[in-house]
Amino acid sequence: MRYSEFGKTGKMVSALGFGAMRLPMIGEGDNKQVDHELSIPLMQKAFDLGVNYIDTAPYYLDKLSEDIVGKAVKGYRDKVYISTKNPIENDSADDWMKRLETSLKNLDTDYIDFYHFWGIGLENFKRWESLSDGPLQAAQRALDQGLIKHLSFSYHDKAENCKHILESGRFESVLIQYNLLDRSNEENLAIAKENGLGVVVMGPVGGGRLGAPSDVIRGLLKEKPASTAEMALRFVLANDNVNIALSGIGEMNHLIENAKVAAATGKLTPEEVTQVKAMMEENKKLAQLYCTSCDYCKPCPENINIPHIFNIMNNHRVYGLTDHAKNAYGQVIRGEGWVKSADASKCIECGVCETKCPQKLPIIEQLKETHTTLA
Repeated sequence: MRYSEFGKTGKMVSALGFGAMRLPMIGEGDNKQVDHELSIPLMQKAFDLGVNYIDTAPYYLDKLSEDIVGKAVKGYRDKVYISTKNPIENDSADDWMKRLETSLKNLDTDYIDFYHFWGIGLENFKRWESLSDGPLQAAQRALDQGLIKHLSFSYHDKAENCKHILESGRFESVLIQYNLLDRSNEENLAIAKENGLGVVVMGPVGGGRLGAPSDVIRGLLKEKPASTAEMALRFVLANDNVNIALSGIGEMNHLIENAKVAAATGKLTPEEVTQVKAMMEENKKLAQLYCTSCDYCKPCPENINIPHIFNIMNNHRVYGLTDHAKNAYGQVIRGEGWVKSADASKCIECGVCETKCPQKLPIIEQLKETHTTLA
């Protein structure tokens, strides 16, 4: 396993981090539980392979993730850094501390190594900066008491809003999205390193999209990697501003593959990185020929989220991620997934969307094509 200095924390962290949000589950409904017999050996195998950073959160796995992580680190606590998060549901310092105490209890530990302000945005952060006794002051007290060792934050806001938080001097590490399909935070990675923050990348395989086979993605290099996921991880870890690629792992074969990539000494060369970026930019331009996700076509009277449907189609048509696209479209048909949308077959061909599309796309025909191809 490769390791790097984690910002100014003084810690050496593994190139691969274990994301404990996709562990095997058993049961249904109120009886749903984490499969201990599979999950604990999976995490401990990661530790034996040299992974020393594990990330969890209070709401992962139906609020069961912290508990199972706490059990898995028994016997490894002095070798593994635990990362978890505070959802900061209000501005109360006391409530912030109560949520921390709950996580300490769930994890059955006296301290948390990297404790995150969870999914914060610029607006909320500026408000907390103005408070005399809010979450930031509670965090400082927790640091002083040794309940947390390092204060961190995770980020989902617009890329251009991150700079102020990174330069605030409040945090020692950041958890942020970056992958082949979404490089919007590339500049923020550099800003983080310049300001001494350790950098953990979430979604290195695009939330699972880049885990699906794609000859298009693998073909970005002359010597094709073994899988699309390998290509995705190698790209993220080739960025010198990145310390950890955090991968949500639920199967032993995925762990072994990811660990091999993270342990490999041969990173992408600067020339290869430039080549990959250039080719992905060309692919992005091709995707925009079909739909730019401007949202002018919305709302649809039949509740079809047209940009979302076309984004799924582009994963197949442009990036060759056909298996992922079919799975994602299947979720749309079944009414599952984060983005709610009727499927493309529900189009009544009213044509309202086409009158509003600035690119004058044949939306009705493309919806039919999507359903025929992916359903």
